[in-house]
Amino acid sequence: MAHLPYSKDFPVSWDELHRNSRALSWRLLELGPWKGIIAITRGGLVPAAILARELDIRLIDTVCVTSYGAAKEGDAAMHQGELNVLKSVEGDGEGFLLVDDLVDTGKTAKFVREMLPKAHFVTLYAKPAGRPLVDTYVMEVSQDTWIRFPWDMEYAFSTPLADRANS
Repeated sequence: MAHLPYSKDFPVSWDELHRNSRALSWRLLELGPWKGIIAITRGGLVPAAILARELDIRLIDTVCVTSYGAAKEGDAAMHQGELNVLKSVEGDGEGFLLVDDLVDTGKTAKFVREMLPKAHFVTLYAKPAGRPLVDTYVMEVSQDTWIRFPWDMEYAFSTPLADRANS
């Protein structure tokens, strides 16, 4: 289970991620054409690959930014790490989709938007604190929700909710 400040746990399956990425593609299709995609690593890589296929985009680049500290997942300290640019891209982003899996506090989003102010910023999931920074997203989740992406999970036994309440 997630830790403070996250009181809700939201696991996302590969099927859901694919379906939500395709839903995002439908919204973006009518807004194009697009010159290319800039994925924010690492979370934006899988959605970017799906968008590239669905929108028939061949030009894909990355912005490599680290934003989380070394704290364990779900801890408030995770959001206190400094932002480090490992790789940037040239230009202001005009005509490009800037893709990430999620906007949470908005710290990374604000930083990358300043680097690429003319890009169309898209995410699959948006939390209230970061939502104003995103141009297009698929689903809003509460700020206190920890989203578990399929690449971060393994299959394991899950105790029934009724049994958890009694322990």
